[in-house]
Amino acid sequence: MTVRLSDEARRFAALFEEETDAAVRDCVLDDEHDRVIVVVAAGQMGQAIGSDGSHVKRVERRVGREIKLVENAAAPEDFVANALAPAAVYNVTISENNDRLAYVEVAPEDRGAAIGTDGRNIEAARTLAARHFDIDGVELT
Repeated sequence: MTVRLSDEARRFAALFEEETDAAVRDCVLDDEHDRVIVVVAAGQMGQAIGSDGSHVKRVERRVGREIKLVENAAAPEDFVANALAPAAVYNVTISENNDRLAYVEVAPEDRGAAIGTDGRNIEAARTLAARHFDIDGVELT
C-alpha cells in the first residue's frame, strides 16, 4: 500500500530524519491532539529515541509538539501491536468477514494504556492500520 504524505508531514519527516538518523516510513500530523505520529523503520526505534530520549526530545522542542513513535513491521498483526505500545499486547487477529478488523488482546492492566488519554492511542493505531494495511478498525478484546 502506498502512503501519501502532505507537504507539512514530508517536511517534518525530513527534519526528524536529519535530527535522529532514523528512517521515517510515515508521518501523520494529529492536529486534534497537537502531536505528530512518526513511523520509523523496523529496528530503528532506539536510534529514533536516542540515549535517555535525547533525540525525540530535541525534535519535540524544535517543533513544539509531542511525538508518538511507532516501529514499522511487515505483518499487520505486528504493526498494530507496535502502534499500541507501551501496552502489553498478547495477540492480534485480523478478521476479514465483512470488514477487515484487527482484534487486539491486551493485558487487563494495560487496557488504559492501549486506549490512551481521550482515546489517543487507539485512534493512532486505527489511523495507521488503515494507512498501511487497509484495516477498517482496531478493537480491544
